[in-house]
Amino acid sequence: MKGLEDIKEKEACFYKKLKNKTVQCRLCPRYCVLKPGKWGNCNARKNIDGKLYSMVYGKAVSLAIDPIEKKPLFHFLPGSSALSIATAGCNFHCEFCQNWQISQVRPESVPYFSIMPKDVVNKALELKTIIISYTYTEPTIFYEYMFDIAKIAKQHKIKSVMISNGFINQQPLAELIPFLDAANIDFKGPEKIYKKLCSAWRKPVEETIIRLREKKVWLELTNLIIPGYNDKEKEIRAIVNWIKENLGCDVPLHFSAFYPAYKMSYIKETNPKIVLKARKIALNSGLNYVYCGNILDEESSTTYCPNCKKALIRRKSFFVIENKIKKGKKGEGKCPYCNEKIAGVW
Repeated sequence: MKGLEDIKEKEACFYKKLKNKTVQCRLCPRYCVLKPGKWGNCNARKNIDGKLYSMVYGKAVSLAIDPIEKKPLFHFLPGSSALSIATAGCNFHCEFCQNWQISQVRPESVPYFSIMPKDVVNKALELKTIIISYTYTEPTIFYEYMFDIAKIAKQHKIKSVMISNGFINQQPLAELIPFLDAANIDFKGPEKIYKKLCSAWRKPVEETIIRLREKKVWLELTNLIIPGYNDKEKEIRAIVNWIKENLGCDVPLHFSAFYPAYKMSYIKETNPKIVLKARKIALNSGLNYVYCGNILDEESSTTYCPNCKKALIRRKSFFVIENKIKKGKKGEGKCPYCNEKIAGVW
């Protein structure tokens, strides 16, 4: 790892120079217009003398080994470990954020350490992890850092996965996709949650989800069920129907229970019965792989064959305790009981 004195700001991708040294960022749908010395909405990009810079490049606030199931990604190399990395900042401002101490601040406001892209990959190689995960905050705001890591990782046959809110413009997403192997997008539900609780809007997220699916990046979705906001059957059915109509039935969906945090510490946690009911609604509506998170329930964390209904992958917490899905070139990714193809990367 390099010392803090070796960090230099990285000129940002995807921006336009305007008059009087003003710039417009074009990374995310906010299109922030910044005068010299001003920061973007994400707290990660700044106009310095007429140029836009990433202020978080190489400045990691977290680097840890996680099971891939924690992301959550249940159908992507189950049982594997991922080297997870994040910087400060986010282009959402969710009032329920679990990681607000690092997502809602500028890089100088939180302890960080310097680690350049090649050193991140070397760390993954040293630890014998086959996945690097961009997570914890919002990885699209440290786009240049993520892109450079993923590009080097690909050369070493290390997979890259992005855990994201999906709020990114289509050109930068298109340039990232060739180096991205999987993504879990936090699909928050109705527009009112995006606007009232996240200070954002839903349409760009839909576009990201559809593009990832079209380009065959392995995709899973997470929906946080917040009491009083999206816990009604009508709202649950709406998100399930959108998934069916736009993505098909094989994209895994993770319903997650809300826990009080940040500016919404006054809201009670989600009743586990509601999360389990949401799973039942989704399964009955035709989705093949539906899971529950933030609650203790073995059945809702188990992968079942959509054809014969036999249990194929059993999990305890974030760990795989049994995996019966066929491995090897012959029959890889199939149910051992009925030979049904199980969607995923195995």
